[in-house]
Amino acid sequence: MPKLKIGTLPDDKPVKVTTELPATVHRDLVAYAEALASESGQRIDPAKLIAPMLARFMATDRGFAKARRTAHYPTAGGGEG
Repeated sequence: MPKLKIGTLPDDKPVKVTTELPATVHRDLVAYAEALASESGQRIDPAKLIAPMLARFMATDRGFAKARRTAHYPTAGGGEG
């Protein structure tokens, strides 16, 4: 089985966000959680994957990184970028 991009989930203080997902995205999220569970041996709540997936997406988006540098958007650590 290929190595999944999302690994161990960090234990961080959450901020509650409510959103709706298309059914196809939800099914894929559940399937991803199942794949991760079979790789790690522990059950994963699919909703817990959303934050690390978004974080990974933003961390690897070069356009966003450039916009963050030039516009001085705050960083994840709370400081100024």
